Amino acid sequence: MRALSVLLSLAFYLGAAQAQDIEDKAELCAGCHGADGVPSHEDMPIIWGQQPGYLFAELRDFKSGARKDNTMSPVALGLEQADLMPLAQYFSQKTWPNPRQHPATSDVAAQAQRANTSFGCTGCHQETYKGDSTQPRLAGQNRDYLAKTMDDFRTGARGDNPGMTDLMKATPEPDLAALATYLAGLQ
Repeated sequence: MRALSVLLSLAFYLGAAQAQDIEDKAELCAGCHGADGVPSHEDMPIIWGQQPGYLFAELRDFKSGARKDNTMSPVALGLEQADLMPLAQYFSQKTWPNPRQHPATSDVAAQAQRANTSFGCTGCHQETYKGDSTQPRLAGQNRDYLAKTMDDFRTGARGDNPGMTDLMKATPEPDLAALATYLAGLQ
């Protein structure tokens, strides 16, 4: 998987250097994030229809090194600073795809809702978990990506949001698993 990540990053970097406009650059993202908005792997995030401020912040953080990923970090380095907001706007204007994930069972949904009551995901991600501005949409996001992201915050592997790190450390792992399954099944 590591070799594939390096090859995809290199291909994107070279393609981005040759791409002339935002649509050409955005087309290069399809290798991982999907030509139809559904990523090629379930541990990759859906970016179509995501909040524009969030997309911009993540691209900026990957480019600066504040957030690290074997695939995205080199990709972001290949982008010009002036491309970040137009790319964020381009993807935010796409329709959120349907990755066809199953809704959580009633017991898992109840556990996730109790967890939300305890620490308030909806305080930032809104009542429908569709985010707002710089807060990402979680509803319908890939389950494996959600679980990995929560774990990365919990372990400190992802440190670009200290508040999320503290929150994930304070949340029991079974509740995080229930949240990932519940959120993935929402549309």
